[in-house]
Amino acid sequence: MKKTTDITYKLNAATSAEQLAAVFNASGIRRPTEDLPRLQRMIDHADLTLTAWEDEKLIGVARAITDYSYCCYLSDLAVDKDYQKSGIGRKLVRLLQEQLGDEVTLLLLASPTAMEYYPKIGFETIDNGFKILRKR
Repeated sequence: MKKTTDITYKLNAATSAEQLAAVFNASGIRRPTEDLPRLQRMIDHADLTLTAWEDEKLIGVARAITDYSYCCYLSDLAVDKDYQKSGIGRKLVRLLQEQLGDEVTLLLLASPTAMEYYPKIGFETIDNGFKILRKR
């Protein structure tokens, strides 16, 4: 874990597909990081993207889709492994909630390896969801 005194948080900051791929790879999250055009579409079509930076290096991201009035889906929360356990993920979620306000429910699908993390930062476990998985 690195010191996090010089971390800057930004809302909807310009982020390249290469930077997003790098933070996904450094975090351990499984995303199609070899498909840069797809990552660029993920950036372009997100409603809210909160990022954490150390100097010019992207070290954390929260990417969300929302209607700004009832629900928000947190599609990505990733923090570089060198910076995990230092509060960056928690802060990205808090900043996201500040953007959404009190009327919006924040939802996510967690990786099996992250099931213990999300309750620690304020998420409630639910068991009433469904999915149709993407084909690729």
